[in-house]
Amino acid sequence: MNSKEKLISLNHQYLWHPFTQMQDWINEEPLFIEKGEGNYLIDTDGKRYIDGVSSLWTNIHGHNRKEINEAVQEQLNLIGHTTMLGLANIPATLLGEKLIEVAPGELKKVFYSDSGSTAAEIALKMAYQYWQQKNKPEPSKTAFIKLKEGYHGDTVGSVSLGGIDLFHKIFSHLLFDTYSIPTPFFYHSEFSSEEKCKDHSIQSLKAILERHHHEIAGLFIEPYVQGAAGMIVFPKGYMKEVASLCRDYNILFIVDEVATGFGRTGKLFACEEDQLEPDIMAVAKGISGGYLPLAATLTTDEIYNAFLGDHSEHKTFYHGHSYTGNPLACSAALASLNLFKKDRTLDHLQEKIPFLRTSLEVFQDLDHVGDIRQKGMMVGIELMSDKGSKTPYPPEHRVGHKVCMEARNHHVIIRPLGDVLILMPPLSVTVEEIQALTKGIYQSILTVTQRSK
Repeated sequence: MNSKEKLISLNHQYLWHPFTQMQDWINEEPLFIEKGEGNYLIDTDGKRYIDGVSSLWTNIHGHNRKEINEAVQEQLNLIGHTTMLGLANIPATLLGEKLIEVAPGELKKVFYSDSGSTAAEIALKMAYQYWQQKNKPEPSKTAFIKLKEGYHGDTVGSVSLGGIDLFHKIFSHLLFDTYSIPTPFFYHSEFSSEEKCKDHSIQSLKAILERHHHEIAGLFIEPYVQGAAGMIVFPKGYMKEVASLCRDYNILFIVDEVATGFGRTGKLFACEEDQLEPDIMAVAKGISGGYLPLAATLTTDEIYNAFLGDHSEHKTFYHGHSYTGNPLACSAALASLNLFKKDRTLDHLQEKIPFLRTSLEVFQDLDHVGDIRQKGMMVGIELMSDKGSKTPYPPEHRVGHKVCMEARNHHVIIRPLGDVLILMPPLSVTVEEIQALTKGIYQSILTVTQRSK
């Protein structure tokens, strides 16, 4: 067994971590997670921590879940991987059937990939090529609408659909142009009510559609919650109006359920809340229960059929990945979907979601908590230097990071987005663990903000 000191040295010497300022990282001692058990992460010293962010929003049923372990092991005893380019495999085929059974609306076909970014990239290319082939010989619908503060991944196409300057601005010269509408976020807006904030976004969308609908292929949106923007929750009725406008102006309604899918909002898919019917839907993260990289882009027969034709017509969707439909990942996903039924996961959330909401109420009394946003089991707690004037902390103070580091002393692992603390525990989390999680974060905020005075 490697010593902890050696692991730290190797990590600092060789690895480049994602979304991490490595100058800071190499001056800190990394926390090495060695194993997981239920809703807990266990480090190399044997210390246990509640996994407050589901290992970056992926874990659903807890770590080291027997049923998923056995499904992966059973498949591994057969074969670890085989290509889907010219071949088929059993787990990917069976999973496709299950995904369509539970998907919202008229989604009928599944295209696999391996991350949320690739699922969004595929949705983008599908939508673009669909209109090219549908509108021959004069294709015109080549533009897309996005939301400011949106996030759809890190590949260049998905970054073009994003709107978070911190992540995306530096790559602006690599990106294609889009039409952008404001996110209906009342807390940081100049409007006097949430309804007026929502109306402003809808009116902006209408104005773009009225002038440019003939050139717009589709609208990309994270349904109900913008995760990477800091858990921005949309006003009631907003998603339904957006979907309706897409129908009225004949543009594709494309939803990114990478973060919201598989139970995070209390429904299996967020779109179920208003019975929304997307033309294309991207899923990833929780699809495999948090075990293995897997993603899927689901679409309708209408879009799929536009790619059918003789070879001479060149209508094939020329896109794919080496590990598309990986049998191990698909086996994990099948086991995860079965656990939703076996554990009655969604039923039990109806108790946990209000308990989490009640547990968060005490945070409103903290001087440096400006806003608390919750949708199902997705939570953002925004820290402020002065909550009355909504004055943020200077970024260089890294208050959100300090709170997350302090939380480890309370056996809690969370990760911030700037100074927004993100809570998204596994759906298997118990009410007792929710209580311990929120209590640990509350105490950590108090400790850090008092120290910062």
